[in-house]
Amino acid sequence: MSLFQRLKVMKGFILLETPREKLTKDHYGTQRLLEVAEKRNLDFQLISPRQFELIVTRDDKKSILIDDKPVELPDVVIPRMGSDTSYYALAVLRQLEHLGVYVCNNARAVETVKDKLHSHQVLAYSSLPTPKTMLAKFPIELSVIRREIGFPLVIKNITGTHGKGIYLCDSEEKFTDVMEFIYSQNANANIIIQEFMEASRGKDLRVFVLGGRVIGCMLRSSKTSFKANFSKGGDVHKFDLTPEIEWLATETARLLNLDIAGIDLLFDKKGYKVCEANSAPGFQGLEKIVGKRIAEDIMDYIQLKVGKS
Repeated sequence: MSLFQRLKVMKGFILLETPREKLTKDHYGTQRLLEVAEKRNLDFQLISPRQFELIVTRDDKKSILIDDKPVELPDVVIPRMGSDTSYYALAVLRQLEHLGVYVCNNARAVETVKDKLHSHQVLAYSSLPTPKTMLAKFPIELSVIRREIGFPLVIKNITGTHGKGIYLCDSEEKFTDVMEFIYSQNANANIIIQEFMEASRGKDLRVFVLGGRVIGCMLRSSKTSFKANFSKGGDVHKFDLTPEIEWLATETARLLNLDIAGIDLLFDKKGYKVCEANSAPGFQGLEKIVGKRIAEDIMDYIQLKVGKS
């Protein structure tokens, strides 16, 4: 089959926990990908991981069970769950990969990025600039926090997304109150403590990387919060790409093995630090800045990847 023929008949799944009929504005990126696929006459379906029957066998399978019915293997799967990816969803992704399906991004990359501490370990050990980060250990030793991180500091849920599960503590008293509350609710909570980048208060950069190339960069800002997420009401503005920004973003995506990545950079006094990476980045704000082409670029990339396989 020629490359042209394969691109014309490409079938794919977009994995999201929300059924298609319940899609809302919160899933703008998913809606845009489905829209582009439909315009190109590509057979893409929105599937929840829970619709799969995960059966592991040594037999050579050419199909999978969805809603208890055999379905032909797709050419590509696009996970759009990000840090909300469940263990079951990761198992589904791994199974599809073993069966030869191109998964963009793959299970290992999604799992690494889901764990903020692990991803920081990967980046820091490769000498990329990141905020100093430590894993909370209960009961908290305040003297260690004071010495190693200092105040103000940021408390994060290890798997948070869209600005959720992040709290700024500007004093030891507030920090102690918050940590005592967390401990009282869940003594085994996985929480990371991170230095606060004052130069980045209320602003950061979102850099969109696709296939090792930056396709968009924007400044996110907020006048009412230290968090600048567009999904939380922050403003977005075009930001000129520099060699430093481009290198930090593409190198982060490479180290974390992400084909599609939203890289968040914090402003520092002497440049930038990598805040985090997102395996299923939204791009509503970015399309607002650069025009409606991000979803088209993603589908172009996927079609070429599948066509070359």
